[in-house]
Amino acid sequence: MAKYLLLKHYRGAPAAVNDVPMDRWAPEEITAHVRYMNDFADRLERTGEFVDGQALAPEGAWVRYDGEGRPPVTDGPFAETKDLIAGWMVIDVDGYERAVELAGELSAAPGAGGKPIHEWLEVRPFLTAPPTVTE
Repeated sequence: MAKYLLLKHYRGAPAAVNDVPMDRWAPEEITAHVRYMNDFADRLERTGEFVDGQALAPEGAWVRYDGEGRPPVTDGPFAETKDLIAGWMVIDVDGYERAVELAGELSAAPGAGGKPIHEWLEVRPFLTAPPTVTE
């Protein structure tokens, strides 16, 4: 089994087919979308392929260490995560092909008008061993 991260992006990915921002959806469209996501996770939980998943709140900040005895620095010159990542799901599957199959299925969650979003999802494998450094 191999773990994969399925990332849902607000921005930074190619545009979805049904590219209507969620803040313009009707309440029943949001409910249908969340139900689809929950049903998908429930099905994968029954097959043992679901590990975890979460939607992310819009609040957030960049934080970095700024030296001994100094307070952490927040924000920065980079795009804010809250503008980029909407949520994520971790799956544990037999291999890359299954991860891609499930990401394709998750991409069909309903959006505006009840039509599938066909959004792009980023599929990233978990690093299974630390990288080897040779000199």
